[in-house]
Amino acid sequence: MILTAKAIKLFYCRVKKVNFELKQTHFTSILYVMAVQAEYGPHLKQRIVPLFTGVGPVEAAMSLTRAISDLKANNQLPNLIISLGSAGSRSLIQTEIYQATSVSYRDMDASLLGFEKGETPYLDQPAKLELSPLIPGLKKASLSTGAKVISGSDYDLIDAQMVDMESFALKRVCQAFNLPLIALRGISDGDEELSGHHSWTQYLHTIDEKLASTIDQLETYLINDHFNY
Repeated sequence: MILTAKAIKLFYCRVKKVNFELKQTHFTSILYVMAVQAEYGPHLKQRIVPLFTGVGPVEAAMSLTRAISDLKANNQLPNLIISLGSAGSRSLIQTEIYQATSVSYRDMDASLLGFEKGETPYLDQPAKLELSPLIPGLKKASLSTGAKVISGSDYDLIDAQMVDMESFALKRVCQAFNLPLIALRGISDGDEELSGHHSWTQYLHTIDEKLASTIDQLETYLINDHFNY
């Protein structure tokens, strides 16, 4: 059975209690992915209906694997996964949007067994996974994923320019299905010590507007066939 985008939305809403839509841009079918509703403001709501994965690597991997598996079973496998959200950074400009060029898994440390920090033993994968395609004109930065919220001196141990809690897991799922992943992050915090939930949410409205503008730019490139993947 082949489902339309509308039918997919209804299928997930009724059966899986998950509500998202694939977005068709020219010849490209896009699945937009976000962690939580707090990052999904009015500007993005005018453009996309994303899959919400929940917070952290485990929830991200589980949610995206389930969604892609069901889409594949219904002959609706997307061409491209685009992950949107916020990130922390001590060095990058607050509220600016960056595309991740690589992603590492900071929770993985088997160095006592002789493996490089961040390298998953016996997986035959590097500690840093490259992300592509890259969008011309966007600021670029490296990304580190882990389950811990990073603040203050925690950044001393991070070997990337920005941090989040989902992207490495999303990349591994995309590898399993041979799908490209674009990760776009707005810098929500990191220039000061976190002091509560508001430290993360205070700039999300600005990031929402900037992410919406960025995906407009991205979709224009797709329409003009600038990407080969």
